[in-house]
Amino acid sequence: MTSESSSEDNSFVRVRNLTKSFGSLLVLDDISFDVRKGEFLCIVGPTGCGKTTFLNCLTKLFPISSGEILIDGEPIDLRKQNISYIFQENSTMPWLTVEENIRFGLEIKKVPKSIADQKVKQMLDLVNLWNFASYYPKQLSMSMLQKVGIARAFATQPSLLLMDEPYSQLDLNLRCKLEDELIALWQQEKTTVIFITHNIEEAVYLSERILVLTNKPTKIKREITNHLSRPRKISDPAFVDLRNEVTSLIKWW
Repeated sequence: MTSESSSEDNSFVRVRNLTKSFGSLLVLDDISFDVRKGEFLCIVGPTGCGKTTFLNCLTKLFPISSGEILIDGEPIDLRKQNISYIFQENSTMPWLTVEENIRFGLEIKKVPKSIADQKVKQMLDLVNLWNFASYYPKQLSMSMLQKVGIARAFATQPSLLLMDEPYSQLDLNLRCKLEDELIALWQQEKTTVIFITHNIEEAVYLSERILVLTNKPTKIKREITNHLSRPRKISDPAFVDLRNEVTSLIKWW
């Protein structure tokens, strides 16, 4: 199944015939799909297949070679559209405290102080960092730094949140805790999320839908709707079956 079966009337992100080449190297090959408003979409595929390249095209860090990407029916314009991007690496500003980092985007958008205060408090509570509000990034663990980045992204109530393997450097226990906090934030804020991961179990745990990519030149191999109810258990036979189905679709060579 491809995005042709998606309802265009309900699509928030619409990707049509996206192609990206670097010189003679074709990375993304005529990719088309939709993302519904408020959906949590995970994208998986072999290492180096172009998952991050796709996100960089979405944010215009890379110009596309051909095709189009529309957000809410309009071409991407970061001056008008509220898009946040969480990278693999820590992106907190070391000269700002935890509270100041979370507040940063709100100040850029000139949100009134009373509203910003309320939003910062809400985010600190949701990611359980209230006791660390006055700490600086150098005083925090890697998992706490990722919490700050996620809280900062959600604080501005982005219409689209892009996440590029944000938990790849964390151990299993920390990753699971952060995944649960991310789901809670997403359910509360109703943000549209595109989440890149190489971890198939993570994709099954988080997603409402999974796109499985091929090796380069990259196409969409399969689109899978995730019907598992929440909260999810990795020991659930249905969870294991879906994880195995996705795993069988990915060739790492």
